[in-house]
Amino acid sequence: MTTRMPLFGVSLLVWILAVLPVITGDQVIAQTKVSPGFNLFSPEQDVEIGRQSAAEVEKQLPLLNDRGLQNYVSDIGQRLAAGAPGPKFPYQFKVVNVSDVNAFALPGGFMYINRGLVDSAHDEAELAGVMAHEMSHVALRHGTNQASKAYLAQAGLGVLGGVLGNGTTGQIMGAIGGFGLNTLFLKFGRDDEEQADVLGAQIMASAGYDPMAMSRMFETLRQQAGRDPSKFEQFFSSHPAPKNRAERIQKEASMLGSVERRGPVGDFNRIQARLEGMPPAPSMQQLVQRGPAPGGQTRGGNGQPVRVSIERPSSRMKTFENRDGFFQIRYPENWRAYESKSGYGATLAPEGGIVDAGNGQPSIVYGVIVNHYVPFQGRSGNNVSLEDATDDLIEQISRSNPNLQVASGSKRQSSAGGKRTLGATLSGESPVTGQEERVTLQTQELPDGHIIYALFIAPGRYYDDMSQVMSAMIGSLRVDEHADHQRAE
Repeated sequence: MTTRMPLFGVSLLVWILAVLPVITGDQVIAQTKVSPGFNLFSPEQDVEIGRQSAAEVEKQLPLLNDRGLQNYVSDIGQRLAAGAPGPKFPYQFKVVNVSDVNAFALPGGFMYINRGLVDSAHDEAELAGVMAHEMSHVALRHGTNQASKAYLAQAGLGVLGGVLGNGTTGQIMGAIGGFGLNTLFLKFGRDDEEQADVLGAQIMASAGYDPMAMSRMFETLRQQAGRDPSKFEQFFSSHPAPKNRAERIQKEASMLGSVERRGPVGDFNRIQARLEGMPPAPSMQQLVQRGPAPGGQTRGGNGQPVRVSIERPSSRMKTFENRDGFFQIRYPENWRAYESKSGYGATLAPEGGIVDAGNGQPSIVYGVIVNHYVPFQGRSGNNVSLEDATDDLIEQISRSNPNLQVASGSKRQSSAGGKRTLGATLSGESPVTGQEERVTLQTQELPDGHIIYALFIAPGRYYDDMSQVMSAMIGSLRVDEHADHQRAE
């Protein structure tokens, strides 16, 4: 439904900014007044934008389908939402099965909490602190505030003459980046972060949590980031720390006075133990490198290893070509090709080669992944050797299955189409099948220091069949180095 806006000019805009409703501490139990900013969207449009963005997000990110954990996080969220000021948004809370430490909330109250964040918290109050912070961005409508400023900058003051009112929300969003993981909704400045800290402390107190738990959680994450920066990079890039963050939260907590504490909604230690018993979560980088996540066989609900039954690869071949013309490769006629909707990857696999790894997450147990890789997350520029780039990729592969080890003497150098290539074979027990898994990697250098790789994956007992097509597929790989492979992934 299109929500129409009144026509107004610049002078009226100034008046509106002067009388925008203020979310005051009196509405919760705090002292500091926190005011939402300029916004061209209605609260109803926030919900519409959030719902459509959430649908796109869930096509890209793997949700953790565990009812116990989902209910626990939702219970925390609803307890916090009961004290959130501003529009009564339909807050929803879901857990993303990735190891990166992060959380984000879309306009209208659609919040996503990474599994890595639950792993990193010391107790329920610390987890609630980050959720209260994200909820504050929603209550203060920071996402659509940024979208409003972006649209006003792009459309000019003509937007104040009714252009917004005459366009659908979808048309407006299309003009400023579209729905889904739009950075306008996910990355805020330090002023917005400070507002979210202050209001978050108020929401925490209203829900019966110690507001200082939020400060402790941010400090915990800062310390842990020193040990494994890659897991926290997304969090700190999208949550820039305001000046004297801990002191500001402590000041707000002291202004609140004594707060009636309430017990936790569940057993946090038990929840963390539940996560430890699950297969390791992939990182965001691993999700990108894996390419698409097509569906496949279903794993039994009893957690038993998946049984794999694969038809022998056909000797007849067909060609897959990347939509950007970056590469093409031949593959068996009785396999299917799944191209990534973002990035450059493709998965080539037979029926039964992609299975449910547990909790609804697909995993390839037999097939080939072809993709582009930026070694060392681009920090080395063009000055990286094929050997170092390949070793970095092998390290990433090993993170997805720590059992995989490079087979002694398997590293080998060759050439294809006049370009240097490197190969290596890894083997180890698969966490999905419980059987030996062999992974053969072939990398080829690109002029910009990036690499393109093919990853051949097969259970040990099927490896001979895979070997029969491996050389033909490697020999058929054609790469256009001038085609687009610089798009952000």
